[in-house]
Amino acid sequence: MVALQAHAASPRWSADILAPVLIFVALAALPFAAVYGTETYVLALFIRIMIFAIAAVALDLLIGYGALISFGHAAFVGLGAYAVGILGAHGMADTLIALPVALVASGLFALATGAVCLRTRGVYFIMITLAFSQMAFFTASSLAPYGGDDGLTLRARDTIAGYAIMNGERAFYYIVFACLLATYLLCRALIASRFGRVFRGARENETRMASMGYEVFRYQLAAYVIAGAIGGLSGFLLANSTEFVSPAYMSWQRSGELVIMVLMGGMGTLYGAIMGAAAFLLAEEWLSGLTEHWKMIFGPLLILIVLFARGGLVGAMDRLRGMRS
Repeated sequence: MVALQAHAASPRWSADILAPVLIFVALAALPFAAVYGTETYVLALFIRIMIFAIAAVALDLLIGYGALISFGHAAFVGLGAYAVGILGAHGMADTLIALPVALVASGLFALATGAVCLRTRGVYFIMITLAFSQMAFFTASSLAPYGGDDGLTLRARDTIAGYAIMNGERAFYYIVFACLLATYLLCRALIASRFGRVFRGARENETRMASMGYEVFRYQLAAYVIAGAIGGLSGFLLANSTEFVSPAYMSWQRSGELVIMVLMGGMGTLYGAIMGAAAFLLAEEWLSGLTEHWKMIFGPLLILIVLFARGGLVGAMDRLRGMRS
């Protein structure tokens, strides 16, 4: 019986190892393949994909492993972006300053709001995360010295210890790639740790975990803060990629898109969030090139995927592999 269970589990385990390896190998090799086409366009597109994949992986940590469906995750992205924009407006445009500030600002916001949000469950948790996100959105919109509704244009990308390393598109691509890889490995290590086992256990049966002596709230709050700080990292990179900061970065629509990316890829896999971000943004890019009314096609397409592609892209691959075996 044990042998049969191990045999049944091995394809899933091997897929969880092989799929991320293939994804990161493909991303690492992309700039070399891009030289045979429109390199600048391809690099810019996949930089955007990886930046949103970082935010989506952090959100999958909450949704897929903690059943904490947040509709306010974009607030952390926006805070990270505004940390770059505001510091840059005052002449402090160095990564060694801006990145820690972005991480701390997003983490503190997650700590303050998470302490309130995590005392609720279900639809109440969804609504209160959305409310806090909208508060951040309207606060950013009211910052007249930093562009208000119109947003804020950065003079240039941040330097690293005074060197303009991020100005080169390929160098910036690999910086974003390294951040995505580090984010994935960090979240994977957290899930595999004792912390992750308690966090996942609370998703299954919070009362039982509490009766075993674990302070579930503290574990959930720690995960929420980590996810928020990673969202700040995504915002830091997004601001440097676009050289622009806008309140739209923290709108509820952006939070909804991040949730859809996680659902499209497959919840509770982490690498599925990367696949979901790529599928979402590539489909958006392709459809927008076909017609100016592309959202009328994209919307129903997303609904069909969520309704019928149970488990997202990862689930579809598992079913296809099952049919072949």
